[in-house]
Amino acid sequence: MGGDEPVNRHFLFPGTLFADAREYLISTVLGSCVAVCLWDHLARKGGMNHFMLPLWNGEGLATPKYGNIAMERLLEKVLAIGCRREHLQAKVFGGANVNGSGLEVFMIGDRNITLAFEMLDEFGITVAAHDVGGQVGRKLVMNTASGVIMVGKGKPAARR
Repeated sequence: MGGDEPVNRHFLFPGTLFADAREYLISTVLGSCVAVCLWDHLARKGGMNHFMLPLWNGEGLATPKYGNIAMERLLEKVLAIGCRREHLQAKVFGGANVNGSGLEVFMIGDRNITLAFEMLDEFGITVAAHDVGGQVGRKLVMNTASGVIMVGKGKPAARR
């Protein structure tokens, strides 16, 4: 980000993804959800998804709420804005088993993490960094031009 130029910002809601050829700061907040950031170090462009559940079961709409759909669509989107698959790297975040969410019994966070890493392996994309699992949520901010991602972690839930 240079000098006095305005910074484009995008808040990424659960079940969505975002990539643009222009520089953006993409932010999101994660609990058991997972966000995968793809970045092309030569094109200096990238994007992020934020999925809630690992697999679409074929019923209803195939939306990026599901990891397998979100991963495919993010890859398509970053390639469409000029990234090249062989130059992509990934960073993976989230998948916490947040106490009190009601989802920890289903291990949704763990299943989301597994899906992300499996699909990146299938795509042949290297995972450059990850901060996954645990029991606290995370806030992310990704600069799509530099590939830098800032991560903040929440506080553990109080035991009752």
